[in-house]
Amino acid sequence: MIANDGELAFCLSAENGPPLKACGPSSCQSQGTGARSSKDETMRISNIMTDNVIVIDEAATVIDAAELMLTHRISALPVVDRNGALVGVISDTDLLRRAEVQTEKRRSWWLQLLTSPGKVADEYVSANGRRVREVMSRPLVTVSPYATLAEAAELMEQTRVKRLPVVVGGHLVGIVTTKDFLKPLRQTRAVCVFPIDDQTIRSNVEAELRTQQWARNGLIHVGVEDGVVTLSGTIVDERVRAAARVAAENIAGVSEIKDELTWIDPSYGILLPCETIN
Repeated sequence: MIANDGELAFCLSAENGPPLKACGPSSCQSQGTGARSSKDETMRISNIMTDNVIVIDEAATVIDAAELMLTHRISALPVVDRNGALVGVISDTDLLRRAEVQTEKRRSWWLQLLTSPGKVADEYVSANGRRVREVMSRPLVTVSPYATLAEAAELMEQTRVKRLPVVVGGHLVGIVTTKDFLKPLRQTRAVCVFPIDDQTIRSNVEAELRTQQWARNGLIHVGVEDGVVTLSGTIVDERVRAAARVAAENIAGVSEIKDELTWIDPSYGILLPCETIN
C-alpha cells in the first residue's frame, strides 16, 4: 500500500487471478492478445479487474476527492477508513448537486411541503458536506474476485451501477467497471488457418441453431457452398433474421452469408420476400 498526499489517497495492489488460457476451435488460430475462451472455461472477475486502485480516506475533503478524480481522469474513488477497510464509494455523481456550483436541489414551495424533513436534510448534507464520509454512497455493492463475469454483469444490471469494488475479507483488492468487460472481447478474434469443408460448416451452423429457442421450429434451412452460407426458409419475427445471421457468422470457416429468409406476417399469412443481403 503506497500513500499519496499524506493520508488522503493510497494505491492498493493485489495479485491478479490466473492468466487467460489461449483456446478455441481446433481449426482456428487466435489473433491479437488472446483467443476465444472455450465454453467450459469460466472467466472470473480476477481476470479482468483493475488491481491498482486509487482510493481516498473517508476523512479527506470533497475538494481532495475532486482533485484526485480530475488528475487521474476517473469518475469514482473507493473510500477506506484508517485501517484500509472499504467503507463507501464517492463518484462524480455524488458531487453533482453542490452549493459551490449552485446546483443544489431546489423545490417549489408546495413540493417542499410534501417532502419529508429527513430527505431535505440528506440533500443538504450532500450539497454542503465537506468530508468524503458525508457525501459518499453507501451501502456498498461489492463483488468477489472469484465471481464469474456473468454474476457480476447480473449484479450491475440489478443495482444499476457501472463499477463494483472487488473485496476479500472486507478489504479492497481491485475494481471492475463496465469498461473492463471489453477486455475479453478484444481477445476473441480468430482466423481460420486450416480449410473447413462445407459439410462441417453446415453441420456446425445447424447445431448452433438447434440450441436456440428461437430457431427450434426447423423453419430455417442452411446451405453452404465454398464457405458461403445461405439461410433460407421462413420466419415470423424479423428479429430472428438478425439472430440467424449472427449464429452463422460466428461459425469457423464461414466467409459470407446470403439471407434468403422470407418473413411471414403471422396476422395475415402474407409472404414478404426480402432482398438478398450479401
